[in-house]
Amino acid sequence: MAHVLDVVDAIPPGRVMTYGDVAAALGSRAARAVGQVMSNYGSDVPWWRVIRAGGHPPTEHEDRALPFYLAEGTPLVGSGGAAYRIDYAAARWSPE
Repeated sequence: MAHVLDVVDAIPPGRVMTYGDVAAALGSRAARAVGQVMSNYGSDVPWWRVIRAGGHPPTEHEDRALPFYLAEGTPLVGSGGAAYRIDYAAARWSPE
């Protein structure tokens, strides 16, 4: 659990990783386990920087996440309205 939160906490403003990216950074393929950790313990880290495959923000948190994306200058596709998503190719981050 702590390792997942450490990876998420290291994602810079304006950048994102998918649940699968976080798992891969930890040497795992357990994207769903990352989702469970984020669901249960992720409120103290920049949770909005972990997105679903395809560039979609966390499920049921789209409205809550949008102000963070706008403030951080995260590249978005769409107008930032109801159907927005993150430009994953432009915003993807990978730990060294």
